[in-house]
Amino acid sequence: MIMSVTEGAITKDAATDRLTAPPADSPTGYPAGHTTGHATGPTRKRPVVIVSGMSGAGLSTALKCLEDLGYEAVDNLPMNMVDALVEQGDLASRPIAITVDARTRHFSSDALTARIRALAARSDLAVRLAFLECADEILQRRYTETRRRHPLAVDRPVADGILRERTLLAALKECADVNIDTSLLSIHDLRRILAGHFKLSAEPTLHVFVTSFSFRQGLPREADLVFDVRFLTNPHYDPRLRPMTGLDEPVAARVAEDPDYEDFFRHLTSLLKPLLPRYNQEGKSYLTIAIGCTGGRHRSVFVAETLAQWLGGQGYKVGLTHRDLDRSSRTGSHAQEWRPPEPTGT
Repeated sequence: MIMSVTEGAITKDAATDRLTAPPADSPTGYPAGHTTGHATGPTRKRPVVIVSGMSGAGLSTALKCLEDLGYEAVDNLPMNMVDALVEQGDLASRPIAITVDARTRHFSSDALTARIRALAARSDLAVRLAFLECADEILQRRYTETRRRHPLAVDRPVADGILRERTLLAALKECADVNIDTSLLSIHDLRRILAGHFKLSAEPTLHVFVTSFSFRQGLPREADLVFDVRFLTNPHYDPRLRPMTGLDEPVAARVAEDPDYEDFFRHLTSLLKPLLPRYNQEGKSYLTIAIGCTGGRHRSVFVAETLAQWLGGQGYKVGLTHRDLDRSSRTGSHAQEWRPPEPTGT
């Protein structure tokens, strides 16, 4: 259950539903991608995830996802109760996820940052701040579709509330450990990203997610590494191959026949082979690699499939999807999509 918090008491309530954006100087002192295990032993730090961000960006959904990962979830916590919650006896050994946002009473970015720094200074806590972002036009559309009023613009246009909130949260966003832009994410994408960053397992293995995409539709906002394969032979110009995709053997064969393909893929894997272990050593638990071509149907799909297969052969846990493949749910066949653990919340 997600806890709903008021100034006077902490009571358990029915789960609500709401989603988060690249790290800068973290107020917690932990690098982006840092993960810690469940605080079950004397040498382990207890995970505390504070979720904030734009109203309508998916904060409630993110909190529910963290609850499913095993966190005690607390929604809309007043800042002056954060310390009390952490010290609460029946929660003293459990990982905690908290949402604190602009609708919280007496909200202040500076005050919240100061409170997070104080918590992060404790030797028994591993505190991280996750910030959920979303494009203005998408936020406006979400409010219009749900006929809800913006919490900071009850009697004014939604756009005014979004602008006011963005200004209010600017400093907080800059010091977040993890920034997640939910503009183009599905709930399943959000669950995958949160599981990658905040899973409670102490396993240090780097999880790699590969996605193909169309440059026409824009870069994947969550991508850590982007590779452009538009230089390869384009099957789109062959009338026989145009209706097919990179998942079909004739298209795969045409792309692989490009005289530069073999050298390109060899250099790509030569770059990634020493790079990925270093990411792992630095504490990064989750990495997204995006492969793009013009339409996101042929070249990028084939290269993403092949790269995912190679990564799996290197021992990494790999997720794979094709973002713009007819905007459908077709996924690759060479690598299994990594899914977050089954829900464990009550």
